[in-house]
Amino acid sequence: MARIAVIGAGMGAMGAAARLAVAGHRVTVYERSATYGGALGRFERDGFAYDTGPGLLHLPAVYRDLFVKTGRKPLEECVRMTQVDPASRHVFPDGTDVSLPNASRAGVVAALDAALGAGAGARWGDFLGRARDAWDRSRRPLLEEPLRADRQALGRDPYPAVRQRRLLRAPRLAGTVAEVGAWELADPRLAALLEGYALSYGLDPRHAPAGAALLPYMEQTFGSWYVQGGMRALAHAVYERCLERRVEFVFHAEVTGIVEKDGRAAGVELAPGASAGPSPVVEADHVVAGTAPAALTGQELWRDADVRPQGGGGGGTPSVPGRFTVLLALRGGRPRGTAHRTVVHSPAGVGEAAAVFSGRTAERPTVTVLRPDDPTARPDDGHEAVTVTATVAPQGPVDWRDPGLRERYADVLVEVAGAAVPQLRERLRWREVRTPADTADRTGARGGSVPAPSLAGAEGRLLHPANTTRLPGLYLVGGEAHPGGGLAHAGMSGALVAGLIVEGADFRGSR
Repeated sequence: MARIAVIGAGMGAMGAAARLAVAGHRVTVYERSATYGGALGRFERDGFAYDTGPGLLHLPAVYRDLFVKTGRKPLEECVRMTQVDPASRHVFPDGTDVSLPNASRAGVVAALDAALGAGAGARWGDFLGRARDAWDRSRRPLLEEPLRADRQALGRDPYPAVRQRRLLRAPRLAGTVAEVGAWELADPRLAALLEGYALSYGLDPRHAPAGAALLPYMEQTFGSWYVQGGMRALAHAVYERCLERRVEFVFHAEVTGIVEKDGRAAGVELAPGASAGPSPVVEADHVVAGTAPAALTGQELWRDADVRPQGGGGGGTPSVPGRFTVLLALRGGRPRGTAHRTVVHSPAGVGEAAAVFSGRTAERPTVTVLRPDDPTARPDDGHEAVTVTATVAPQGPVDWRDPGLRERYADVLVEVAGAAVPQLRERLRWREVRTPADTADRTGARGGSVPAPSLAGAEGRLLHPANTTRLPGLYLVGGEAHPGGGLAHAGMSGALVAGLIVEGADFRGSR
């Protein structure tokens, strides 16, 4: 039985902790805040309740597997999950409005044909077929196996782009999301649909490889799921599973350093006053870091050929975008048949990405509006809780601590959301604003950045650091590590770290 110290109580870290405890190890989680869940926060006021992180779950099989491997009760007995249908409604700048059914490719094709014109659905369906090929080619090495030193295949884009013939000129192949939209989808609304997926994951469609097509493929194939009580209920279920497996949690315990002995990680050092006992040093046989660990060690964690953290590492200006969120308390009930998720697309196209990724605010951003049909989110049926979100530049390039800017940009998002929620301003009781600066304060993420999933292609520039490090005994878990950001990906990282510790160098990936 090994002693394992886990830094942070995010979803990937808790998933690793539960799996390691089942394997017979003694696991202690040290969390600097007062609670668990990482990005899966919950805000409550006057009987209204809101997720402050992800609002929907994709690839629920990741968490089903966690619950199967760590106890008798399956996931569905611990939380109530429902597929939202339609999966999403989309409002385009020209006024086109289309609702896409959940996990039905034929239904999506039919809906797009009806709303955008004959042939639009077929083009999107053909695109999803190529996206499936990208998924099949990259799924295992990208998501289910440890990141290996021999990873050249992941530097190549797995998307089988269509050769575009040009008169008297060499044929061309789409290499980015924006080029797939312009050249293969051939409709600005379909292009906006694809680019909106990329931007929602924090990816720049002008530069993200065409292989990012697997992101809409995942959502439209495996479905979008809502957890009753919000995503916080999922975090609570994972926390409870950890407690059942006798994982120990120490809250208000900030880790200030990783102890090294004989050339390997040998424990953690806690800030003064942490409620972990009389000594600030806790010995461990392995350390699992659910936060960026570079500042916690006295040595370089990556070799020259290793994948480095995205967004500049420890110092400098953060470049990975964050989220700007407005929580709205509305008078009047949620109308029957309302879509759970509506995306109001920006008229700026790739110009929106140019603003976000150059450290500016987009004048009229793409806005996602979540309207859950959940009695626990509202005081009664005469009110509605609505969450409005946009991808924005992180804290640093934009000063989101400026009260005037916060309120002005919240006004912009509310105005855009009016296309999804009729009479929004007239129904508004109050609003609460959350910016990347708030995310940074709450989670410790630099600039409030939200890491994107790992992607194959782009010569490996969109991969995340491996779960193992140059320091033996130190492992990385969560969105800052392989296979990257997102709720499902965090769960995958937990499975990978547990496998690496339990099976060692013989571990070949999740099964």
